[in-house]
Amino acid sequence: MRSAFHREAFKIHNADRVVAQAPDALSSLSKDSSWLSLREFRLSSQTRANRGIVAGNKSDPACVAFDLLRTKVMQTLKQNGWRSVAITSPMPRCGKSLVAVNLALSLAELEGTRTVLLDMDLRNPGLARLLEMDASPSMEFFLRGECDVADVLRLCGRNLAVGANLWSARLASEILQGEAAATALKAMVQDLRADVVLYDMTSMLTHDDVLAFLPNVDCAILVAAAEQSTFAEIDACERMLAERTNVLGVVLNRCRHGAVC
Repeated sequence: MRSAFHREAFKIHNADRVVAQAPDALSSLSKDSSWLSLREFRLSSQTRANRGIVAGNKSDPACVAFDLLRTKVMQTLKQNGWRSVAITSPMPRCGKSLVAVNLALSLAELEGTRTVLLDMDLRNPGLARLLEMDASPSMEFFLRGECDVADVLRLCGRNLAVGANLWSARLASEILQGEAAATALKAMVQDLRADVVLYDMTSMLTHDDVLAFLPNVDCAILVAAAEQSTFAEIDACERMLAERTNVLGVVLNRCRHGAVC
């Protein structure tokens, strides 16, 4: 598979810091009933501060790194006609969910661009806890086609819809590569007229869930943790991703030095 900006690493200072400055929007935001019918969820300032969610905070020193990441992601998606991005990591506790949240909120600042963020880590879902969000029903039900998109997604601001999850699934890999999941996600994108869809996945080297789901995405971002993720782990994940999809790049998270290399 072709690598879009392969092997370019983005160093993010001190645990997943993020925010926004905007490229052109992918498409105009039309007011259709499916998007506007989603129930609202308000992300509190206290949750932002407690959880390290910095998107929108222009004074944060990590804004530049995420500005660059968002701009590169958006430009690459537009150039290739892509929409869906898997966000994963070599191993757990690399901060992929926090990176996904901050990137989603940053993208949501773009006028006329609808972003959807889904928790697809069916073994250890974390978005609901991270956002302090009441999530019901299970993402498993949605992926099996047993509930509607409006049941699982919440509108966070005007341009971001979040699908969180509180329940783990026993047959995660089987669900993620099932035909029902592909059908449900395709219908979601069409109904909501989503411009960008971010999938917060599980880690790559612990289960086969990511590999099982990759046929459903256009590209992937790998989140590695400085002083935790090894070169061998990163290299193995990059190779597996590149064999199956387009690799947008590697985000080097929790880096003490510098901004971008």
